[in-house]
Amino acid sequence: MRSPRRLHYAWIVAGVTFVVGLLTAGVRAAPGVLIVPLEHEFGWSPATISFAIGVNLLLYGLVGPFAAAMMDRFGVRRIMALALTVSAAAVAMSPAMRQAWQLVVLWGVVVGLGTGVIGAYIAAYIAARWFRRRQGLVVGLLTAANAAGQLVFLPNLAELVTHFGWRVMSLVLAAVVVVFVPLVALLMRDRPRDLGLTPYGAEHEPVAELPPRGNPLTAAFGALKSGAGKRDFWLIAGGYFVCGATTNGLIGTHLIPACVDHGLSEVAGAGLLAAAGVFSFIGGTLSGWLSDRWDNRLLLAWYYGLRGLALMYLPFAFGMSIWGLPLFAVFYGLDWIASVPPTVRLLNRVVGTERTGIMVAWITVIHQMGGALAAYLGGVLRGAFGSYLEAFMLAGLLLIGAALMVLFIGVGGREPEPADAAFAAE
Repeated sequence: MRSPRRLHYAWIVAGVTFVVGLLTAGVRAAPGVLIVPLEHEFGWSPATISFAIGVNLLLYGLVGPFAAAMMDRFGVRRIMALALTVSAAAVAMSPAMRQAWQLVVLWGVVVGLGTGVIGAYIAAYIAARWFRRRQGLVVGLLTAANAAGQLVFLPNLAELVTHFGWRVMSLVLAAVVVVFVPLVALLMRDRPRDLGLTPYGAEHEPVAELPPRGNPLTAAFGALKSGAGKRDFWLIAGGYFVCGATTNGLIGTHLIPACVDHGLSEVAGAGLLAAAGVFSFIGGTLSGWLSDRWDNRLLLAWYYGLRGLALMYLPFAFGMSIWGLPLFAVFYGLDWIASVPPTVRLLNRVVGTERTGIMVAWITVIHQMGGALAAYLGGVLRGAFGSYLEAFMLAGLLLIGAALMVLFIGVGGREPEPADAAFAAE
């Protein structure tokens, strides 16, 4: 009689990473419910608050490649636990803010760096290190932690702000993050070899080599140099720039204030984002499954195009009947993070498996540059024109352009396959 299979520890690592991703998504979502109360209490302009959020988004992406290199050098468990602790400390200190520069320092710089250490690259980083099979699915699930974080945190944070004020909300959020730091310390492991294992789906491979001992800064820039000479890298990164501008930068930052502009409450706006998060979780997970089997260029073009149409529809949805905004939440949500798995799979074929994690971190820098620019310009356009109409329409047009651009990945060279043989055999 065959003995039952033991659960590969890769799935435990993936589970811990999912929880950590959920927590950091909650911290990163908090500024969306802070804009209106900070504007009312301190008289800070939308552009000033948006500038702090833009700094957050920029540093969130910029620190990624160096965080990936530090994890290679010093270990995932140590760096992840430290990042959570620093993020919680900055959030806990925010009730003492009195000046706009303090908002920039705490929520822009410290929270941006702290959450960026466990940034969007982490899904690809963990999947590449711990998995050989089901890699696309794992990337989709871990990326969906962002959507789950919105679903869990945003409505509750908005309720706390409404009934108890933004200071209480900040303290509660910091406490929740701190509670989960021991989970990382107890369960996270740095690499399969630490447990005498090979990655999931690679049982016949030799145990991996020792971790790198070089300078993390040199390793990060060395990886960028190797990828930057490839045209396909820039096609992928260009699409990801637009992706960041139209997700974290515009909708993640400005949807709640846009709802308030149209007579809805902050709680209603947060509920709309949370609803988008539900469908984002579904879309991201399904996209991970599809990315193991279909042509990832076509998937990415489809996702960007549909997201562009959803954003151009949004300004008109506010004036429609009760189904206008829910319809936006469904279609935009399904596309929100669905672009990540095919992006990672395409990048994997361009730079190779060993460099996937750190190169995803580099294109996340570009993603967050787009997000930072959109977060700031969204506030500027709102101040200049009195509404977000121009910002939403411009974002939609950029996405249509990105959809066309990604179709040229692999053209003139080796055409990316729809799926790796190992995954196609699943």
